[in-house]
Amino acid sequence: MLEIKNLHATVAGKEILKGVNLTIRDGEIHALMGTNGAGKSTLSNVIVGHPAYEVTEGSITFNGQDLLAMKTEERAHAGIFMSFQQPIEIPGVSMTNFMRAAVNARYQALGREPLKSTDFLKLMREKRALVGIDNKLVNRSVNEGFSGGEKKRNEIFQMAMLEPTFCILDETDSGLDVDALRIVAEGFNKLRTAETSALVITHYQRLLDYIRPDVVHVLLGGRIVKTEGPELAQKIEEQGFDWIKEEQDA
Repeated sequence: MLEIKNLHATVAGKEILKGVNLTIRDGEIHALMGTNGAGKSTLSNVIVGHPAYEVTEGSITFNGQDLLAMKTEERAHAGIFMSFQQPIEIPGVSMTNFMRAAVNARYQALGREPLKSTDFLKLMREKRALVGIDNKLVNRSVNEGFSGGEKKRNEIFQMAMLEPTFCILDETDSGLDVDALRIVAEGFNKLRTAETSALVITHYQRLLDYIRPDVVHVLLGGRIVKTEGPELAQKIEEQGFDWIKEEQDA
């Protein structure tokens, strides 16, 4: 599904990614861990096409397409979705109107007819029930006045509505208590299929107790320096990253 080769990227003239290699296949969940400033969020922003990040070398292929040649909205229409670490508020824009515009824009890009109002509202009801989001939230402006947990749950609802094939969860566990984390993770797990994949970016094991990864990577100094199974996350939880740095320096 996603193949990254020798990816180098800069932001504000500073090189952050220094040769990232990563392959994620259909149906796989990969966790990406690393210290602050290692380049985790930079990698996610490069994948979705944030204009502040410049790729200076390397390639990203998504389902056989050259992702770097695609505009940001084209990547979203192709099936890429990112749940932000700090979702923004959009005062004055209702969740219903926001989601209808987003869903129909993707339908149009895929050559499908836009949903009629009745069909769209039916879809919203189905997806709300699936991820357990309150009807009161979708009748408010996007994220305005939402708690941290409500914002993250709203991100999962948006994911359910857009039905992406590749999802990036960028520190979705940030600021969540145990109950909110469980609810958000359960919502995500309900959306998984054999054809969907995900990159879960986190500092902590606790999210990976709910969203079980197939592979865990460690990103340090702009490169993926270690790749193992789920047990790697537990070892990092217990011992931190210093032992990995010592291995690299040896």
